[in-house]
Amino acid sequence: MSLLKTNSIKIAFGGGCHWCTEAVFQSLKGVERVEQGYVASVGEARAFSEAVIVHFNANTILLSVLIEIHLYTHKSTVAHSMRQKYRSAIYTFSEAQKQTAMEILQQLQSQFIERLVTEVLPFQSFKASREEITNYYLKNPSKPFCERFIEPKLALLREEFSAFTKK
Repeated sequence: MSLLKTNSIKIAFGGGCHWCTEAVFQSLKGVERVEQGYVASVGEARAFSEAVIVHFNANTILLSVLIEIHLYTHKSTVAHSMRQKYRSAIYTFSEAQKQTAMEILQQLQSQFIERLVTEVLPFQSFKASREEITNYYLKNPSKPFCERFIEPKLALLREEFSAFTKK
């Protein structure tokens, strides 16, 4: 088994629009692949919500860094009326990953004045986006949506998390 396979991990994130979330994670070193679509969990979170599955190399970028970036690149402290469609969540694939994500989230709370609304939820199912809207920012960087909503998030990455961004 190759080192890449051994250290390749996946986790899913939901926040704002999946076009934005996809572009953020595609910009990071150590992220091998981003699947854009809709994720469902269990209980009250069983409805599909816009999200991405991030496949990353744990030797290159830590889960704690991915979670921190996620919290800063969407409205992680706002319980707005569109949270059903844009659930602020970290979807985990194992009980161990869930515990780790909860610990990281608890540690990062001190960086925010407001309470984080981001939930740690078990991943249940995924429905991929239509091909024509995947890699949205990479295909359409000068579209108004990208300039208005995605580019500010990428600018934040370049300013605050430059050690983790692809050049």
